[in-house]
Amino acid sequence: MRVLVTGTAGFIGAALAERLLARGDQVYGIDNHNDYYDPSLKEARLARFATHASYTHLRADLADAQALNRAFHEFQPQRVVNLAAQAGVRYSLKNPQAYAQSNLVGFINILEACRHHQVKHLVYASSSSVYGANRKLPFAVEDAVDHPVSLYAATKKANELMAHTYSHLYGLPTTGLRFFTVYGPWGRPDMSPMLFADRIVRGEPIDVFNYGNHSRDFTYVDDIVEGVIRTMDHVAEPDLNYDPTQPNPGASNAPYRVYNIGNDQPVPLMHFIELMEQNLGRTVEKRLLPMQPGDVPDTWADVSALRRDVGYAPNTSIEEGVAKFVRWYREYHRLG
Repeated sequence: MRVLVTGTAGFIGAALAERLLARGDQVYGIDNHNDYYDPSLKEARLARFATHASYTHLRADLADAQALNRAFHEFQPQRVVNLAAQAGVRYSLKNPQAYAQSNLVGFINILEACRHHQVKHLVYASSSSVYGANRKLPFAVEDAVDHPVSLYAATKKANELMAHTYSHLYGLPTTGLRFFTVYGPWGRPDMSPMLFADRIVRGEPIDVFNYGNHSRDFTYVDDIVEGVIRTMDHVAEPDLNYDPTQPNPGASNAPYRVYNIGNDQPVPLMHFIELMEQNLGRTVEKRLLPMQPGDVPDTWADVSALRRDVGYAPNTSIEEGVAKFVRWYREYHRLG
């Protein structure tokens, strides 16, 4: 299969590209290699598969419609997985324009390219952040998500709405995946696992927001990638049972789906930190602070729809996942 993947120098995109190549697919990767965090980590991820005979890489921005259209014309992808985006809730408070360019302009360019090049299925990254001010747990795709608490979340909600429009108007099959706190080897430096590891190794205090009362549905990257591939292979179709008088936000009478993709096992943040300390062999001070703007206290994914439709079954425990992450962290930073 010919699969175009955006964000292949990113955390999930690189892991996905490796898996697709290993199963024999042709992969065309696009990434703009921006400096939101250290680009050397992006280059190191990419180096793992960049020379593979079935891989082609384009360094370009999704906001560049001409470059994107050339790539689609040249490669003629059958499937597209859009993982490129300006990530991060807190950064969206400081630089909102970056989110409009990458997550809105870039996404409409992806939709247009998929429409005009007869792509058979578009899978794209949404986020658990869309649940925003919701407090009913676990979060389910049937829930309304009309109260985002960060611009990042608002752009991801907008992506779902934009995708539905193209599914409805043009019959483009689209599936959105709401990722829940992905962690593991090669993870992003701005996310809590890497931040915690850095501080523990240096013996520095950890800032713990909401006074340590957070819980997160931490999901190991290999489980996420397995779910993405299963979803990509399961082309979205109209829901024959869809009732427009009682609309289900996760489905449609168009070829459109939205799923949660998480571990379905929320973990108290303090327990996650304890596991990091145990695996790194050091304890540090925890500075308990108020909750930050744009943050939410708890996340928990109801993944029953994804289990039902594609057989998704995350099986990496938090203990196993943290141990694997720390082993990679030590090796990558040459800590012995």
